[in-house]
Amino acid sequence: MVIFIPVKLKKLFKDGRNYPWKKPDKCFACKGCRLWGHGYAGALFDNFNEPLLLKLYRCPDCGCVIRLRPKGYFERFQAPISTIRSSISAKSKDGRWLFFVSRTRQGHWHRASLRWIKARLGDTWEKGILKGFDHLISLGHIPVSRSI
Repeated sequence: MVIFIPVKLKKLFKDGRNYPWKKPDKCFACKGCRLWGHGYAGALFDNFNEPLLLKLYRCPDCGCVIRLRPKGYFERFQAPISTIRSSISAKSKDGRWLFFVSRTRQGHWHRASLRWIKARLGDTWEKGILKGFDHLISLGHIPVSRSI
C-alpha cells in the first residue's frame, strides 16, 4: 500500500535514513493501531542521480506493508504530476514537447493519456486531452500508465 505525504525531496536526499518521516497513525488496510518500521526502499526521482530512500512500515496484525511516497507523484513514476500535465498541455496547445524532458517519455505520457481517455471516457470525448487527463485523475486513475 502506498501513502502519499508531503516530502521535501532535497532534504530527503541530504538526510537519507535520518529524514524525519511521520509515522501513520494506523494501518489503512485493517485499521490496526500498531505499525512497525520495516526499513527503506529506494526510488528514483527526476533530477536525482541516485535512488532516494522511502520509509516502509509493516502492520503486524494483517501483514500489510505501507510505503510512504512524496505527494505530487504518481505511483511508479519518477516525474512529478505537474511536469507530466505540463507536457500534455504543451503538446495539445503548441504541438511541441517540453525541452527539458526526453521526447520519448513525453510521447509515452501523451499516447497513454489518449488510450485512457478512449477506454474510460469513450470515443466521443470532445473536451480535449488535458481535461480528460484531469478528469481521469479526479476519478482516481493514473492516466499515463501503460495498463488500462
